[in-house]
Amino acid sequence: MIETEQAAATRGTVAGGSGAQILFARYKRAAGRIMSHRTTTRADLLEAVYGTCPGLSRVQARDVVEQALDEICNALVRGETVKLRSFGAFSVRDKRARVGRNPKTGEEYPITARRVLTFRPSPRLIAAVNGEETLEDAPVLGRALSSTFV
Repeated sequence: MIETEQAAATRGTVAGGSGAQILFARYKRAAGRIMSHRTTTRADLLEAVYGTCPGLSRVQARDVVEQALDEICNALVRGETVKLRSFGAFSVRDKRARVGRNPKTGEEYPITARRVLTFRPSPRLIAAVNGEETLEDAPVLGRALSSTFV
């Protein structure tokens, strides 16, 4: 964003902008910062581990990330809860079978029993997302690994 657009966005207006652009600028201002629409990928995680652990090769960093993700997935498939301090908890819930309705026609249809994955963020993560606190002091895998391999 160029400087004039950024200044306009913080005021809640966009010069010559449509109503949607103005609403979006106000939403960004209400959020307190310019929002990023970027998605963190597996490759980003690999680069973060590689960058914080100078003793690891890229292949070793990839193995660490893959093993961690595999263990999390396997634990969830087994029905276990996965708790990551300062991040949150993943758990699997069993939902019973029930009768659902088509809201348009009112027609009933069965919904089968299933398992659903839930995530409950930690209070520290919630505070960081809301800009109340940073996660700098929270222990993370990268810092733990870098102190091990240095």
